Amino acid sequence: MVAFYFTVWSYVLGLLLYLVMSLFPKEPQKIPLEGANVIYYPNFIAADEALRLYNKLHSETPWQQDDIKVFGKVYAQPRLTALYASNGLPYSYSNITMYPHKFTLELEAIKNKVEFLANEHFTTCLLNLYRDGKDSNGWHSDDEKELGKNPTIASVSFGASRVFKFRDKKAKTNVFSLRLEPGSLLLMKGSTQHNWQHQLPKTSKQVKPRINLTFRKILS
Repeated sequence: MVAFYFTVWSYVLGLLLYLVMSLFPKEPQKIPLEGANVIYYPNFIAADEALRLYNKLHSETPWQQDDIKVFGKVYAQPRLTALYASNGLPYSYSNITMYPHKFTLELEAIKNKVEFLANEHFTTCLLNLYRDGKDSNGWHSDDEKELGKNPTIASVSFGASRVFKFRDKKAKTNVFSLRLEPGSLLLMKGSTQHNWQHQLPKTSKQVKPRINLTFRKILS
């Protein structure tokens, strides 16, 4: 009987340890960028769960395509987007103002997990759908005034892996590339947005769609 209870207790402890460890990403990588604080978690969400979330987000998100103005010319934004928020505040960038939907249960759950790891509170999530290699996001920093000083940006990836690049604002030939895998989290903190730009470049390779969730805090 003692052996039986010991076996059961060992199983329970093992299950609890597995559940606790599953809350934390494995092998975080500090990205070597001077004047920045960037950490990459390659398996923030397990592969099967990442695939389930990708399928749900892809089919159920009310995607939109806005026009952007670049050097006086108007173009269709090369990706689809959607905005969600807990405080109802809009978000403006590149002469676009987006008005948020309320968080879904899935997005709220992802947000809670990101907040726990990042030790931050986020009000807003901007979703991007890159339909193929022609869809992209040009060089920019997430430094809009409504994000406040030294904003924390948490980026979660689903679907196809894509190359993501950083560029030093002062020494623009200083570029760092990183492949973002499905289920990964890229956490940008501190002075990162002051000193570095980032982009998701186009690619001529045949790639499947990618969904990117970027959590942030809108102050006003």
